[in-house]
Amino acid sequence: MTPQELKAALGSGLLSFPVTHFDAEGRFAEESYKEHVAWLASYKAPVLFAAGGTGEFFSLRPDEIPGIVSAAKEVAGKTAIVSGCGYGTEIAVDIARSVEKVGADGILLLPHYLIDAPQEGLYAHIKKVCQSVGFGVMVYNRDNSVLQADTLARLCDECPNLIGFKDGTGDIGLVRQITAKMGDRLMYLGGMPTAELFAEAYLGAGFTTYSSAVFNFVPALANEFYAALRAGERVTCERILKDFFYPFMAIRNRGKGYAVSAVKAGVRIQGFKAGPVRSPLTDLTPDEFGMMEALIASYRR
Repeated sequence: MTPQELKAALGSGLLSFPVTHFDAEGRFAEESYKEHVAWLASYKAPVLFAAGGTGEFFSLRPDEIPGIVSAAKEVAGKTAIVSGCGYGTEIAVDIARSVEKVGADGILLLPHYLIDAPQEGLYAHIKKVCQSVGFGVMVYNRDNSVLQADTLARLCDECPNLIGFKDGTGDIGLVRQITAKMGDRLMYLGGMPTAELFAEAYLGAGFTTYSSAVFNFVPALANEFYAALRAGERVTCERILKDFFYPFMAIRNRGKGYAVSAVKAGVRIQGFKAGPVRSPLTDLTPDEFGMMEALIASYRR
């Protein structure tokens, strides 16, 4: 898939990040993962992100990532597979090249590790990763890797394969400046935790799609909300927010890292052997798991 083909795919529907499945010993559980990815690919998701943030990229060894991407590609059919990528520049380049070799359609470059960096450093980091591969690259604007509009414009001039911008800052003023400056040069993706809670605001800022974590376990509901959002059906959006997303947010907010842990619990409730989260995350308590079971009881597959 060329960078421009990937850009078109990103803009054609709802996106999601499959959780990474682990067995009881914490090893990648390939067969269960493939069953789950195949199920997700049967719904309307033109792109899935393997080993992304919800896929616990931060807890994976770099040498595990190509195998996870390869497993997703094996069962995804026509659904494009984008790999998570990150850490320092040299590690990110190694990851990007390794997943390109196994057939990934692109990468999402997550924030580098730990240390804040100036705009010039972010520019050099992203430029080197982009120029190390031939497929499409998206940047994730979040935490210690927040690009200003002028920096992003320079990168777009230097890197033709930079085709996507995902935002997780919640800074609508900044992202509106970026969409106004860059126009259709990039595809814009909403990336706030539980993105549906912010989807209407981001749509107004020029972000036509987003990545849905709950698509992992209630894909039909996630697609229903997305379709209503794009059609301007606010009554439907508000109903789903009240019935599902606000109660889910309440569970998610009960513990740090539950934006991943609650999603993985939902996947297990749907019958997939996704296993536990890896440390430093923790799984939901039995009571919280029961709350998730009650929330999605009417959405069981």
